[in-house]
Amino acid sequence: MSTTPKVWFITGASSGFGKSLAEAVIANGDIAVITARRLERLQAIAEGYEDRVLPLAVDVTDAAARDKAVADTLARFGRIDVLANVAGRGVVGACEEFAPDQLREQMELNFFAAAEMTRAVLPQMRQQGSGNVLTVSSIAGLVAMNAAGPYCAAKFAIEGWTESLAIEAKPLGIHVTLVEPGAFRTEFAGDVNMRPEQRIDAYRPVVEPFETYLESSSGKQAGDPAKAAQRMLEVVDSAEPPVRLMLGRDAFSIWDATIAKRLEDLNSWRERGEDTAFDDAVFNEIKL
Repeated sequence: MSTTPKVWFITGASSGFGKSLAEAVIANGDIAVITARRLERLQAIAEGYEDRVLPLAVDVTDAAARDKAVADTLARFGRIDVLANVAGRGVVGACEEFAPDQLREQMELNFFAAAEMTRAVLPQMRQQGSGNVLTVSSIAGLVAMNAAGPYCAAKFAIEGWTESLAIEAKPLGIHVTLVEPGAFRTEFAGDVNMRPEQRIDAYRPVVEPFETYLESSSGKQAGDPAKAAQRMLEVVDSAEPPVRLMLGRDAFSIWDATIAKRLEDLNSWRERGEDTAFDDAVFNEIKL
């Protein structure tokens, strides 16, 4: 149990990773502000711990709701030590099958909501000179997958934004970590995933295997959300937390295979790709 309780702000806390993280934070003796759209589920988690657990009904895509939740947290507990961006939703379908408003909905929830939630707490973290931001992405934020294009697009976006933020925020005492799970036993493989508005038969051979995988693996995934939550607590307690926390043997396996294929693909055209400068140009390496 922590000697000095941290104040956590957790989105998507009514189920899956968010719920497991909320339960781990409470068991650790910390303070938790738990948010989701379904207040009754949050109240059940908070039962018996009302002195240090504040359940709030929040739609993270609503700017006014985000700002009010942060203000309510600061009014009640005076600070936010850890923001955990967990809220999200997957998809099942081919890229061409999704309507434009569905693509925007994926970006609103999986990218903009997390980015704006982070921006809402950063001023307070900068003022106190400390803090941790955990943003749950996915192995699909690093590896493109068939039948999940809109989700991958949003997760790729939050990966880039968050890694840039990690570089900028570290000198201010704020640590930023991307959490990249593989398959875990949550509701992600169920009916909560967005389905496309249209069905194009030509894509069935690449979509149906993914649908079958989700249906057959639901409730049987190897990943334990409770263990994932413990890893996140360990990250927050670390003096040098990683920028990326990959979770699951399956995630590491697909990442290793993807890197090998990506390098092979890049190197196959590397000589021609490098031979694109003016003849008199001087090589000037980009500094990171």
